[in-house]
Formats: sequence, C-alpha cells, structure tokens
Amino acid sequence: MITDVRQDLDASRLTDLRLLKLQDLLRANPRALDTDDKGALVVRGEVLAVSPTPDTLRIVQAAGFTIARRESLAPLDLEEVVLATPPGLSARQAVRRLRKLDPAGQYDFDHIYSPSGSAATPSGPVQVEVEHAPAWARAGLLDTGFAREDPAFASSPIEQQAFAPGGIKVGAHGTAVASLMIGASGRFHGAAPGARLYAADVYGSGPTGGSADAIVRALAWMARNGVPVINISLVGPPNLTLEAAVRAVTARGEVIVAPVGNDGPAAPPLYPASYPGVIAVTAVDPRGRVIFEAGRARHLDFAAPGVDMLAAKPGGGLVAVRGTSFASPVVAGRLALLLRTPDPAAAGRAVAQLAGQARRPAGADAARLGRGIVGEDVRLDPRAAR
Repeated sequence: MITDVRQDLDASRLTDLRLLKLQDLLRANPRALDTDDKGALVVRGEVLAVSPTPDTLRIVQAAGFTIARRESLAPLDLEEVVLATPPGLSARQAVRRLRKLDPAGQYDFDHIYSPSGSAATPSGPVQVEVEHAPAWARAGLLDTGFAREDPAFASSPIEQQAFAPGGIKVGAHGTAVASLMIGASGRFHGAAPGARLYAADVYGSGPTGGSADAIVRALAWMARNGVPVINISLVGPPNLTLEAAVRAVTARGEVIVAPVGNDGPAAPPLYPASYPGVIAVTAVDPRGRVIFEAGRARHLDFAAPGVDMLAAKPGGGLVAVRGTSFASPVVAGRLALLLRTPDPAAAGRAVAQLAGQARRPAGADAARLGRGIVGEDVRLDPRAAR
C-alpha cells in the first residue's frame, strides 16, 4: 500500500505509477476486485446504495440484486445498503443497470482508496521534552492500523476499531500518520501530542481494504463518538456514498481533513479532499515550497510539512516520510487543539483561527499554499536523529 515516490520522477507519470500499483493489486486478486468505467479499483460483486426506499429495493431485488448488508449510519441520518450483483454481471454493468432502474437513486461502486505518501530510511529516537495537548483535545483517524503499544503513543488515550476484513492490522502508513497527529517520543512530536485518538482501521488484511464502504462506516463511528476533527490521509475517485457521508459529517460541525494526493499537479482532483467542506492540505519542503508530486484538489485550504521529516514506524523508532499524507495529520492535529466539540460555527472559527496562525512566505503563490503553512515545528529533520 505504501508507494515509494522518488524525487527524480517526472510529475506527469505519477498518476500512472499509482494506477499501475492498483492494477498489480487487481491482477493478484481478480476474484475480490474489479474496475469502474475509468479504471479505478472497486470491490467485485458489490454496489453501494445510499438510503434507498423500500419500493426501490423491491425493484432492484426483482432485477436479480440481493441485499448483502444494510446498515444505519447513525447519527448521519443515512442508511447504507450493500447490494450483491447478479452472477456474471461486472461492477460496471451492475451500476449502469441500477441507475437505469432507479434514475433518482444514489448507486455507486465500492471504490478502493489508497494512502498518499511513502516512508523510508529508519532512524533512531532523539530525546527532548515536548508540550502535550490539553486533556479535552480529541481527534479521529481513518487509515491502516497501528500498535497502541508503540512508544510514540504512550501518552495518548487511544480507541481503535476495525472496519475492514481481517481485523486491525499494523501498517507503516497508519503508524506514521497517527504519530504526526498525536504522537510524542523523545525529540519527535506530532501536532497535538497526547491528544485522545479515535483510530479506524479501514484496511485490515484483505485485498478490499480501503473501500468506500469501510470509510463511511468509520465516519459514522466517529460521529457517534462526537469526534470534532477527523483525518483521512487517503485518495481516490469521487463516490456518491462517500460524498453523502462527508456532507452529513461536516454538516454536524465535525471537520474532515484530507490530502490533495501525490499524483502531480496535472492529475484530476482526488477525493475526499475535493469535496466541499473538507479541509484540503498540500505538503511543503523546509523552504516552504510545495513538493513537486503534490496534486491539486478542487480547493486548497492549508499547507504543512510533508518531506525531509520523521514520523514513527511500527515497533518503535522513527522513519523518514514524504507525501501529502503526512501533511494532512499536522493540520488535523492543530485543528484538534482549537475545536472542543462538533459545532458548525465553532468549526468555522477554528479554521479561521488556524489561518491566522499560518505563515505565508514572501512571494508565495496563494493558489498553491491555500491560507498558508502551519505546523512547521512538527518537522524533525532526519539528519537530527542519526
């Protein structure tokens, strides 16, 4: 799941590289995975429906679809229904048939979303004291799993739950992202060290990890727990079910933060960062320059460190990371220090307050940095830990 993006790659090839890795996953798991009309990876044999009526369910069942699972996404006032496709029908054919049977309904693929960053170059810890977040600070994370016992998380209360087949599975991406939000170990610290973290493993250990279905169920769990700020360092195509869940969560005054992705500036916008109301984040180097592989969302809110920096790795110690995946949790952590509980007005004030703290380098391109750079103190240079 973790891509190794090199500095000397042509940015125009980045989208192709990510898609090639997804195609490798498809070839290795042809019974579990399929593609949509644009080649994006989806779960085979499943279609997601958003709050279908009893009448429409009867219509689609008469057409050969069966209800694999239905779940109330309380308190989002949504119901997700997972429909199993008739035998022999591809995901593309199934979605087209459902949209024709019920043009007013919301039917979409169960898209697969991927991490947006890389980790390499293990390093050792460096000792220093850090200031911890206030006791009320809480944040949420949708990513791979991580080990709560790792030293970086010793000072944070953590609730972790699995939303994908195979249960919680420790991953390098989730470990690094979580540490940049709430971690603290020696000289290293995240944006809100010691804050309470609600962590949803949406990957597990199976090939369908990172599905839209897992993500929306995790968002509903966050809403039930009243988590005020949620980081999703994942990227993928637009999806009607995910869009409905994001809209419901943000309407409650919970803030979702997501990276713009690493497919390069010429690539199509990625999601969930491009949805209205989501705080979209890009990554910058130590000189305040946007990293060359950073994508462009439909809007941009903040920039944060995303290269030449350390994060925690599974089993302890630190690792060098690169990508917009690692800038997003820095922004989320800082917002968690400004928003106590979900509330639309308070969320707007928190974002405005963070914008007031942001730095804008002289001559900076506003379109590339959003409201400015935040969390620069989180960056720990890999050379400092050698």
